[in-house]
Amino acid sequence: MEYKDWLMLVTIHQERNITKAAERLYTTQPALTYRLQHLEKMFGTAIVMRSKKGVEFTSQGEYLVQYAKKMLVELEKTKDYVNNMDQTVKGSLRLGVSSVFARYKLPSVLKNFLAFYPDVDINLKTGWSVEINHMLHKEEVHLGIVRGDYAWHGEKSLLCEETLCIASTKEIRLEELPQLPRINYGTDQTLMNLIQDWWQDSYKDPPSITMDVDRIDTCKEMVLHGLGYAILPSICLENDDHLHIYKLRSKNNTLITRKTWLIYRESSLQLSIVKAFVEFMEKNAKPEFIHQ
Repeated sequence: MEYKDWLMLVTIHQERNITKAAERLYTTQPALTYRLQHLEKMFGTAIVMRSKKGVEFTSQGEYLVQYAKKMLVELEKTKDYVNNMDQTVKGSLRLGVSSVFARYKLPSVLKNFLAFYPDVDINLKTGWSVEINHMLHKEEVHLGIVRGDYAWHGEKSLLCEETLCIASTKEIRLEELPQLPRINYGTDQTLMNLIQDWWQDSYKDPPSITMDVDRIDTCKEMVLHGLGYAILPSICLENDDHLHIYKLRSKNNTLITRKTWLIYRESSLQLSIVKAFVEFMEKNAKPEFIHQ
């Protein structure tokens, strides 16, 4: 087996469909099928079973997929250390970043970082913070930027602590909030819990949720069009939005906030590219991200 075989097995395993896997790998379905059959002949066993719904991996196939994943990780590590041997900041930096942070803050961060280190290539994955946390645990990325507190026993650096806010195009009385139309949005469990805990601590009645959308950007647009209020993190609220903003506070008048962390393994600092990004974030980016 070689690199193309590892990548093929992992991609088919993700897609569960030969045609879709071939599209992702920029090859044809017959070529991929031929290569898969070659592997099955080489190992003397069936790797996948085909059905109308796609493909399912045999127990032998699942074992080979896990082996392929390990080999892809080891190959990336080898590339990292070879690139690092002359201590210059170059190569591919693998980042896993919360989607919201990636939407509102990451572009300017990467632009400024690459101005310092033009020989770096950015390999970026975005998603829910819990997904980014899993990527780092599985060593799929060098560093993660996550929003909220997750189980991570490695190194972490606080990037910002932002407030949660009620946003509305109209002035509202907070005591009337349960009767007003609220727009909800899909988000990770830690933010959902933070908002729910605040609500239960502040009101006896449930919120009147009239819209439930999948993205925070969609929710904000609905708010901007006067269709209801929403509880949003300050990272997505700009001064030119012409919204009335009410910061969430606990009963003892403490601001309800959410932290964003840069997380990584201490051993990763042996790579000059990782060390450079951590130092850049701590020295250059950190102050501009703090929202009061």
